[in-house]
Parts: sequence; structure tokens; C-alpha cells
Amino acid sequence: MTDHTQADAAVPAQYLTFTLGDSVFAVGIEAVREIIQYGPMATVPLTPRFVRGVINLRGAVVPVIDLQARLGRAAATIGEKSCIVIFDARCEGERVDLGLLVDAVSEVVEIAPAQIEPPPQFGAVVRRDHIRGMVRIKGRFVVILEPGSALDIEEMALLCEQEQDRLAA
Repeated sequence: MTDHTQADAAVPAQYLTFTLGDSVFAVGIEAVREIIQYGPMATVPLTPRFVRGVINLRGAVVPVIDLQARLGRAAATIGEKSCIVIFDARCEGERVDLGLLVDAVSEVVEIAPAQIEPPPQFGAVVRRDHIRGMVRIKGRFVVILEPGSALDIEEMALLCEQEQDRLAA
């Protein structure tokens, strides 16, 4: 590794932290476009339970994913701090907006790569391939999500197709 790439590897990155139930999660801030208040949305029939619906965001139809349900947990309960994180995702090489329903947004934190521990071999709160790593912030464990896996639009589309097939049978 050159001196330049070693220095880049030590530079802290910014992460948005948020809560889902009693757990704290984080995603790299580079893919977060904006955070909006939770509001009414249109439901989409024949979709898996993690597809909460769609919203109109400045004329664009944006699907909203219940991130808690997507990660295999119970569906989110809407509270006064519930919000939607608009995330910059990729689908077949194209940029698409994806809304992520979270219980509450906490803060933006800087995390150095050396602080990030590998995901646990067992006992994780979500699928291991959805986890980039774990870090301790203010005495709490924070799960850093791997957006390429947790927010894989092609995988979610396949799950939607399977749900439609199941309901049609």
C-alpha cells in the first residue's frame, strides 16, 4: 500500500446513525440525499411486507422500504420521530431514489476505519451479509449496514415477484 492509500484508509468517514426498535444502525452519509418527515403514502398491492408504499417527492415516485422489516425484524411502528431517509441507490447501473422508513434519525458521526470491527459470526441482529461492521459509539454498539446488500434493489424486486407468485397461487 502506498503512503497515500494508507492515509486514505485512516481518514474517518461520516455516517448517519438512526434507530430501528431498540437497535442503532448507521449508513455512509455519501448515499443519503435527504431526510423527510413521515407522511401519507400510497400502498402498493402484491408486494412484500417490507415495501411500505410509495411517496411523491417533488414529482418523482419513490418507493418506501420499511427498513426494519427488510432486515427481517418486525414491521416498524410509526411514532412522532419516524422519518424517511431518501437514499441514493443503484438499479442496473442507474441511480434511483429509495426511501427508508426508520424510527428516528440520531446524528451524523465520524468513524475511522480502525474503529470498525467485523460483523459477528453469529447472534447478529440482521443477516450477516447486510452488515459492513460494528462500532461502539457513546457506549452503544452500532451496526454499520452494507447498503449494497441490505438495499439491493434487484434482490428486493425478486422478493416482490416471489410474493406476487405466492399470492397468485
